[in-house]
Amino acid sequence: MHVRSWSTAAADGSVGRPSFVADHGLWDAARLAAAERVEAALDGIDLVRLAFGDPHGLARSKTLTADAFRAVLRNGMNFSPGPYLFDTGHAVAVDFTGDHGIGVDEITGAGNFVLVPDPLTFQELPGEGARTAWVIGDEYLRDGTPHPLSSRAVLRRTVERYTARGLAPVLGLEVEWYLTRRLDNAPGNTGNGFGLQGSAPHVEAVNAGYQFNLDTHYDTVAPLTDPLALHLLRLGLPLRSMEHESGPGQVETTFSPMSALDTADAMLLFRTVTKNWCARRGHHASFMSLPQLDAADPSGWHLNQSVTDLTTGANLFRAEGLSAGVSPHGKAYAEGLLSHARELLLLSVPTVNGYRRLAAEHALAPTRPGFSEEDRTAMLRIVGHGAGTHIENRIGEPCANPYLAIAAQLFAGLEGLTAPAAPATAPGPPALVPQHLAEALDAFRAGRAATLLGAPLTACLTKLKESELHRYTTWCHSADPAPGQVTDWEQREYFGAY
Repeated sequence: MHVRSWSTAAADGSVGRPSFVADHGLWDAARLAAAERVEAALDGIDLVRLAFGDPHGLARSKTLTADAFRAVLRNGMNFSPGPYLFDTGHAVAVDFTGDHGIGVDEITGAGNFVLVPDPLTFQELPGEGARTAWVIGDEYLRDGTPHPLSSRAVLRRTVERYTARGLAPVLGLEVEWYLTRRLDNAPGNTGNGFGLQGSAPHVEAVNAGYQFNLDTHYDTVAPLTDPLALHLLRLGLPLRSMEHESGPGQVETTFSPMSALDTADAMLLFRTVTKNWCARRGHHASFMSLPQLDAADPSGWHLNQSVTDLTTGANLFRAEGLSAGVSPHGKAYAEGLLSHARELLLLSVPTVNGYRRLAAEHALAPTRPGFSEEDRTAMLRIVGHGAGTHIENRIGEPCANPYLAIAAQLFAGLEGLTAPAAPATAPGPPALVPQHLAEALDAFRAGRAATLLGAPLTACLTKLKESELHRYTTWCHSADPAPGQVTDWEQREYFGAY
């Protein structure tokens, strides 16, 4: 049998630009060496998913053949800016046809940016079928400068500020999420469109919940979470535990401490892989904070933080002597987190739904901006002793953009370390963090977010959140939902995507 040989053109229009990485000096020695290892490994790979985290913290990707990826690895790949323009419901929030007000010329006309794979993040995904790898990309403008709307670039810049001071942040993830069972395979496309989300996945709980850490409750999720744990370990993620939380089918997954960029990359990979893993097995995983599920308890994302002195290797938060508690450096870092809590809360709790977790009826809602040892009612909890001393910030929701949420924490903490503010725990009426998205957005607009994010990303996020909030309030005016209840709008908007 004759097999036709298809010829291809020498130039590939999807490639960013020949020698893009080399011409702009984008890689350090570690990445150059990693790229050589990647190229050698591609003979054993069929497909490569090239992904990046959009402003919402969702992974956007293209799946390339291994041969196509060989060129993309060092040349980058053209990518549409659509993920920067759409809000959480895929409504166009940034007008790319006119005066968008973002300050990035390439947005006009929705021109391409260049996505460059970071070879240090390349890894094969375990499993049967096509041999598939995953790699995270960094976004660049066509002139080789980091894209002003890149979340990963924000975190890189923030970490560089620590490095310049001989410091390195260390972070640990504790992430709560819901595992449910799909009741049908309906795609939810009826009525869907730009800003018109169709039906959310139709699911049921996998257990009754409300027996915290009960071993038999864990056994109801174990057929999914145990093999998922092995899958995550094969990916090289430093998984520590799978635990059953209070809600029906609510799981907490924890990881050992990592560097800041590794932590954010791990969060992006973990959420994406977990959703895909469960979906392929007839289940649904959601990182929406409070899904529209009977007896649901809100899910949170606790971010454990400490800072290491690169010269001595010491934990700056360690208290001297035998006394418990945290060092003056740790207290200053905590005060920084508290003093910036309101203006940067949008980056840790970015959705309408996430603020339901901060409501008064939830006894452990971390709405009190203070810090204390082993106090789960405070926003910041001092945990551990000696070299293991760290601060646990309990404010975040699990679907937050990991790069921006972590960068916000590190920015605020460093401000506390380098320019100590007046104690945020001074006597007076109890203060609360913003209680809804509109209040958080107002604080974000009035604060110093642009110092962290840059003016373009600050403007872009503002437009994205304004669009999301406008669609929600418009829906509420017509639907008149019951007060205090998770709405159909939230379920459609977040339960499937997140």
